Amino acid sequence: MDPTRRTAEAIAILDNRIVGVGSTRDIAPLAGPYTVVMDLQHATVLPGFTDCHVHLIQYGFGLERLHLNDVRSIDELKNRVAEKSREDAPWILGWGWDQDRFAERRYPTRFDLDEASPSKPVLLRRVCGHVCVVNSITLKKAGIDQNSVNPPGGIIDKDTSGSPTGILRENAMDLAEAVMPRPSEADYEKATLVACEAAIRAGLTTVHCIISSEMELRTLLKLRAVDRLPLRFYVLIPSDQLSAAKKLGLRTGFGDERVRLGAVKIFTDGSLGARTAALEEPYKDDPTNRGVVIYSQEDLDKLVEEAHDSNFQVAIHAIGDRAVGMALNSIEKATARNPKNLRHRVEHASVLSKRLIDRFRTLQVTASVQPHFIASDYWLKERLGTERASMAYPFASLAHANVMVVAGSDCPVDPLAPLAGIAAAVNRPGSKEAIGVEEAITLYTRNAAYASFEEKKKGTITPGNYADLIALQEDPRKTKAGAIADIKVILTMVGGRVVYQSTPFKLD
Repeated sequence: MDPTRRTAEAIAILDNRIVGVGSTRDIAPLAGPYTVVMDLQHATVLPGFTDCHVHLIQYGFGLERLHLNDVRSIDELKNRVAEKSREDAPWILGWGWDQDRFAERRYPTRFDLDEASPSKPVLLRRVCGHVCVVNSITLKKAGIDQNSVNPPGGIIDKDTSGSPTGILRENAMDLAEAVMPRPSEADYEKATLVACEAAIRAGLTTVHCIISSEMELRTLLKLRAVDRLPLRFYVLIPSDQLSAAKKLGLRTGFGDERVRLGAVKIFTDGSLGARTAALEEPYKDDPTNRGVVIYSQEDLDKLVEEAHDSNFQVAIHAIGDRAVGMALNSIEKATARNPKNLRHRVEHASVLSKRLIDRFRTLQVTASVQPHFIASDYWLKERLGTERASMAYPFASLAHANVMVVAGSDCPVDPLAPLAGIAAAVNRPGSKEAIGVEEAITLYTRNAAYASFEEKKKGTITPGNYADLIALQEDPRKTKAGAIADIKVILTMVGGRVVYQSTPFKLD
């Protein structure tokens, strides 16, 4: 991925850095009596992938929870919950349901969950993470009843009689999650390590990890101190931790090569799947609804300005075009008052327009996108209409406008699989927004390094960079677009250390 050298045969590594790249004849003389020589047998070697938007520790917790991605009816959902209720755990927690995939084509309710689990509290997040459904016991524990009002930036769904249905949207979910049992320190460590193992198997050597609590950060630092993190973390902290970070004198970039403080994550809207993404015009399949705005423009301006003035990059979650416009407004105001380039980002940037793309370029804002959403959002035309859907996930238009674009998974919303994301960005039949394979790989390598201010350390196979490398069974550039997602990662190396290997290679 180095523009000055497109391909090479051999790489020399000393300690944790690349020291030579070239032909086998050029590199072989660098080997000494104690050099380990690894023959990869014509495998394809790339810079290690970076996932620029992942909830990795929450994914680790989710691996032990109820998986509902494959559920196709509310009856099946109820059966899964009932089966889980027979286990010893005091709560039933799950993730991944999607009402658009149900035979009934409706949201589950507390009454459905009451039938399945009359004596244990239940909380099940929708696949997007922006909506959950709970049973009556959970509502009671959270103090939610017909007199409850919507919290700022959240919605408590109620039926025609004013009774809560069990569906909680956006910030209303916090009410139920506040009464859930808290995981122990050991639980956090286990979840983190399990998730790290999945990441390196997928070819990830760096993650831009979105954390939701101080405990998650403490866990990363503890594991880093005893050298148990197999990959690198660029940490995105929630906006409610900004004040504490400022008091400690922290800023973007603080840390070391394994754990560094990154951006402040700020929500402005929800998701398209839940119809809470904030749109300029109403949803095609819900004409009275334009989505949910978490902050007023004035409040968002203040928050972005505070982060910017404190030398924090911002990563603003904005899916709908109305939310993206608000995010860009706030970034523009903050940088105009206090000019400096902190490489601010808009996360998702799903529904755009030519005007918004031009603003990305003018303001030098990074678009942090999730290519696999293209495959997941199969209902896009139904939700947005044909014209707006054509400007959803416009990767080619962003690239042609010279906007910096980076990519991630948003796992556990979508799979922790960079190759699946690359395949989705490339394999878009009939769309003018498809991009080339090498261009798609760049989103997870060279561009990703720029987003974390590390373009001189990683993202390309270049002398002086970290020896963060992966070996693939096949060359994605020579593979049919539909088969790229199936390519196997056979080796992952971080800082010159092999952290994952599926194939034994001859060592001389």
